[in-house]
Amino acid sequence: MTPAHDANAALTRRDLQHIWHPCTQMHDHEQVPLVPIVRGEGVWLIDADGRRYLDGISSWWTNLFGHANPRIAAGLAEQARTLEHVIFAGFTHPPAIELAEQLVQITPAGLDKVFFADNGSAAVEVALKMSFHYWLNQGHGEKTRFIALSGSYHGETLGALSVSDVALYRKTYAPLLLTPILAPSPDAYEGEPGESPEQTAARRLEAMRALLERHAHETCAVIVEPLVQCAGGMRMYHPSYLTGLRALCDQYQVHFIADEIAVGFGRTGTMFACEQAQVAPDFMCLSKGLTGGTLPLSAVLTTEHVYAAFYAEYSAGKAFLHSHSYTGNPLACRAALETLAIFRDEPVLERNRALSAHLAKALAPLRAHPHVADVRQHGMIAAVELVADKTTRRPFPAAERRGMHVYLHGLQHGALLRPLGNIVYFMPPYVITEAQIDQLVQVASDGITLAVKA
Repeated sequence: MTPAHDANAALTRRDLQHIWHPCTQMHDHEQVPLVPIVRGEGVWLIDADGRRYLDGISSWWTNLFGHANPRIAAGLAEQARTLEHVIFAGFTHPPAIELAEQLVQITPAGLDKVFFADNGSAAVEVALKMSFHYWLNQGHGEKTRFIALSGSYHGETLGALSVSDVALYRKTYAPLLLTPILAPSPDAYEGEPGESPEQTAARRLEAMRALLERHAHETCAVIVEPLVQCAGGMRMYHPSYLTGLRALCDQYQVHFIADEIAVGFGRTGTMFACEQAQVAPDFMCLSKGLTGGTLPLSAVLTTEHVYAAFYAEYSAGKAFLHSHSYTGNPLACRAALETLAIFRDEPVLERNRALSAHLAKALAPLRAHPHVADVRQHGMIAAVELVADKTTRRPFPAAERRGMHVYLHGLQHGALLRPLGNIVYFMPPYVITEAQIDQLVQVASDGITLAVKA
């Protein structure tokens, strides 16, 4: 074994001695390699052995402009020499002020107030609590429930998990969770034969209307991931659903929460997915790409109208009750400012449109694969649905873990692909080249061929 291999193995041994990893059955690592990454460089992750992995999933959908991005790194270094952190209750600082100002400028009109948190799940918690507390302050304490979509995922803290529809999580933690009202997803993949995505959206809107007719009196808000239900299987739907949902929320007087944590900041082809439906939600949750993938930070944007429901004398007891020690952290805010500066100074969305078109072209041959039921895409998010039977769309049994075969093949061939069950997806950094897209798709295609034979 070479010294480099010794370094890889040594780091793995040290890790497994003490660290419990997320979203992982640790027993898997008796066979599945743990990859010690020591350096990042653009779209590449580099392990202690010097092997390079093309990051096809932006390290859990966070990295927009490449690992160790020099512009963001320089901003962080400067900020670290100036102010690393300060309590955000009773204090403020320029990076947070500037970031709030810029977020208000670039998000849909009417979202004029910004509440900072630490991560995506925390942002969802904030939005849920803020919606409930708004109605309480307005004298509607009977509004205590939330409507979410089937197949939804909004995070893994208890509130966020309560409005998620992931069977494994709900079965395990059911005694701790609120019970959401589930509306059928407008997922185009679940459309009736011959039905267009827009027609599926219209049909599902009628189902949402029926739920609101029955439950609006007890409902605080409807929460959705606009255009793409990411962790729920990269389920994609037509923008008209959002247009109709905004109208229904107005009609039935419930809030509209847009969870743009994964789909915001250019992922779906526009800066924010809601733009494609020309709607503004009552709450918009942002995280992941907000800092370009460098530091944890999230933000919940809401309206002056919501803010006013909390603005009162202290004795009124209407203040919003939520805090984190690292709220508005200056380092994270500075990273976010540098990220937004890249969007401002470079033709990011224009470049993404060209990359998205190339990704679509590269994936097109997979549509003919005998075990591929669907190839779908919204901007810089694409997914390939593997099935046991293409005609009936019968899925592979989950226990067979076909996606794991694709993942392992990717690692062996220099690519980070982390399928969601039997769904192989692509969510690369925006600095990827067309040649690297071709490389990533080729590795995935070969992995799929091997996986369906396993």
